[in-house]
Amino acid sequence: MFTLLSATTTWNPPPGWEEGFLFRIYQNLLHENRWQSLLNGLSVTAQVTVFALIAGLVIGFVFALMRISKFAPLRWLSTLYITMIRGTPTVVQLLIWRHVILTGRDTPLLLVAIVAFAVNSSAYVCEIMRGGIMAVDKGQTEAGRSVGLSGFQNMRLIVMPQAIKNALPSLSNEFITLFKETSILGFIAMTDLTRAANLIISHTFDAFIPYFTIALMYLTIVIILSWLLGKLERRLRKGDSHIETRKILWGKRRIKRS
Repeated sequence: MFTLLSATTTWNPPPGWEEGFLFRIYQNLLHENRWQSLLNGLSVTAQVTVFALIAGLVIGFVFALMRISKFAPLRWLSTLYITMIRGTPTVVQLLIWRHVILTGRDTPLLLVAIVAFAVNSSAYVCEIMRGGIMAVDKGQTEAGRSVGLSGFQNMRLIVMPQAIKNALPSLSNEFITLFKETSILGFIAMTDLTRAANLIISHTFDAFIPYFTIALMYLTIVIILSWLLGKLERRLRKGDSHIETRKILWGKRRIKRS
């Protein structure tokens, strides 16, 4: 973990400032530069979210391939894995990773958090990717085999690009859900955004400003992420529509020539 900012300067209220709502903002955010602890907590939240998502995508893709495998033991193993992960609360899994599996004193809490959330997210990514793969028309894979593509080439060149496009809306939702679920990191004593607010409250005994501040921070980031991911989805759909238009025009030309 690292800190974004260091406490360098402090801001003091003007003399005679009344102890009203603005003073509560000063006490909770400006006094002793407490706002910096929220930004540092946001940094921890962002690190866990990004690295857990990347690892979860890789693990989830592997289990998705196992789910659609013709080898029955692989299907049973992946089904058991998904059932166990989806059937238990995320906070319980986090506590198990911290206090049962990764119990070493020198084990970084950031690593524990990333592993726990990656495993949890992978179970949902597995089902999302499986649905995306199953949505690809079988005729396209058969066409790939007819031109001499191997099974791996078929999956890499034909199936996966379309499966990712099919699964992108659900993957976007999983990304946003994962970002919000990291608010339970305080259970293993990590100072994420939510725990940073709790630490401020322990000094000021005022829950209104810290909690509404982090709620606004979460909401703002989710809105930005939703807009960016929605823009990416629209661009991909636009690219698909251009491809379909070219196919139709090419078909018409072939009909006219014949």
